Amino acid sequence: MPTTRLPSAAGCTLDDAGQDWDAVRVPRTVGASAVAILGSRCGAVVDDPLSKAVYFFTPVGTAARWDVAGTRALGQGAAVTIPPARRTEGHGPHWRVCPGDDGWITDPHALRAALEDSERAGWSA
Repeated sequence: MPTTRLPSAAGCTLDDAGQDWDAVRVPRTVGASAVAILGSRCGAVVDDPLSKAVYFFTPVGTAARWDVAGTRALGQGAAVTIPPARRTEGHGPHWRVCPGDDGWITDPHALRAALEDSERAGWSA
């Protein structure tokens, strides 16, 4: 089944998870800390200020095994709003970390460790 891409007036698209990637939805404060902890190991991250969440992209199949409290895994049957390339600020969805040459994917084990480190450091939703 092809990936659904529904464009919006703001240039965003709604892309299906579970095809090329799964996603993990994390509260913004925790996600910002996890991005800093991950550093160069972090793949692309969408920041959605309206929902106060960030979305990390992980390998397909991650959602079926993900069980980190305070987060939500999105696999087949879910979708993520994808901003236009290089939109890095604004009131709507934008890239906190733009997709790079190495792709969009963050290793789920590294993401889990970064989220646990964020929690130990006192970040909360």
